[in-house]
Amino acid sequence: MKKALLLATLTLLLSGCSRELVEKVYKVDYAPTNRFAQNLAPLPGQFTKDTAALDRLIHTFSGQVKQRWGNDNVLMASKRHYVKYTDGYQSRAHVDFDKGLVTIETVATTNPKQHLIDAIATTLLTPADPAEVDLYSAQDFALSGSPFLLGQVLDQDGKSIEWSWRAKRYAEYLVNHQMKTKKVRFQNAHYVEIPMVADHVSKRSYKYADIVREASRRYGIKEDLIYAIIKTESSFNPYAVSPANAYGLMQVVPKTAGADVFKLVKKRSGQPSPQYLFDPAKNIDTGTAYFYLLQNRYLKDVRNPLSLHYSMISAYNGGTGGVLNTFHKDRKRAMQDLNRLQPNQVYWALTNKHPKGEARRYLEKVTNFQKEFNNGKI
Repeated sequence: MKKALLLATLTLLLSGCSRELVEKVYKVDYAPTNRFAQNLAPLPGQFTKDTAALDRLIHTFSGQVKQRWGNDNVLMASKRHYVKYTDGYQSRAHVDFDKGLVTIETVATTNPKQHLIDAIATTLLTPADPAEVDLYSAQDFALSGSPFLLGQVLDQDGKSIEWSWRAKRYAEYLVNHQMKTKKVRFQNAHYVEIPMVADHVSKRSYKYADIVREASRRYGIKEDLIYAIIKTESSFNPYAVSPANAYGLMQVVPKTAGADVFKLVKKRSGQPSPQYLFDPAKNIDTGTAYFYLLQNRYLKDVRNPLSLHYSMISAYNGGTGGVLNTFHKDRKRAMQDLNRLQPNQVYWALTNKHPKGEARRYLEKVTNFQKEFNNGKI
């Protein structure tokens, strides 16, 4: 993006604007993790209902980032990118799960090496519990419990990092041997890049093996499908949140899939809260329970088991209506047409004729990840 455009829009942005305009101008992915953290909302659920308040929250946060890092160096968290600012926005950590790379940097001008050491150690010890970390501020958090990146990053001795002494020692090693500098605005940024282990996705997935196994047994949904959905939705990032207000590993939307599971499976009123869905066990249970509903309620009339399997995957992303609309606008006729087709024809239709392009790609991704799981690659 050209600097002239950034300068021309800066005054407008600082005077107040919507999240949509910020996204359009800066091409920033505002798919935050823990967007509605309790410590950000004076009233429970305020930002889930008051979109103007949410826009102001994000604008204020991005404004703080721009003051330190410049307009063209804004990083925000998303489903597959963990980003956390610390040290009064002077330091930040970025975990890119797609590239398998952890980048930690600081723009501190006084004793930058120590600031970077502290930021590295904090990142390595960040807790695995999303409820402990607020990604939309530079607030400190307790370094307790099992680290988020445990086993996914190894120190200079090839050892996993679980304790503060090892994290600090590795941080000092990185700063002394691998620190780089670059220009950010009119100042130097000091940073290090840490490659994640080759099987970092598997390392994260192993953490949830018992939960997945239990959910599979409880609802009669295959384990490989649950794993493939989690990898597609969040790459096993428990902090994940999407712009559609979907939360956690299986990206459950509280007011739709979550509410259906509460009403029809759990026999309870209301819908799951974000805090409920940030709990990995509850998230996987809820997402798998929704597959149970797809299999035994919404798509129960699909006769061929493999055609049902493809339809369930597509419906998890694009809804049952999207699946049926692929075949005919009339739902009864759509089910009849679907059942006349062979499974490979159903798959072709859902990956080529589904009304939504995202849903077409989604079915391909999930089925490919299932194959990887069964080949031992997840």
